[in-house]
Amino acid sequence: MSDDHHISSAVVVTRPELTDKVASRLVMLEGVEVHAAKPGKIVVVIEGPHSGVLGETLIRISAMDDVLAAHMVFEQIMQKKEMRDDERTDAA
Repeated sequence: MSDDHHISSAVVVTRPELTDKVASRLVMLEGVEVHAAKPGKIVVVIEGPHSGVLGETLIRISAMDDVLAAHMVFEQIMQKKEMRDDERTDAA
């Protein structure tokens, strides 16, 4: 088992009138947090044990109804010892 934890930010593009609908579905995905949303764009953070999980999650997001595009913006790899006791990071 790896001691790494991967964190990525992504921008999800939607039609402006569908942004709230998509954001409400994104928060239901494991390892995904919505950090900001404005008409047409949603900023999310994706977390997981390895980059494959991040990539798979981004593909799932891209394939969601009403999503026009999803672009990974940043990825960081943290050691488990850098994480807080509740297994969350202070990256966002």
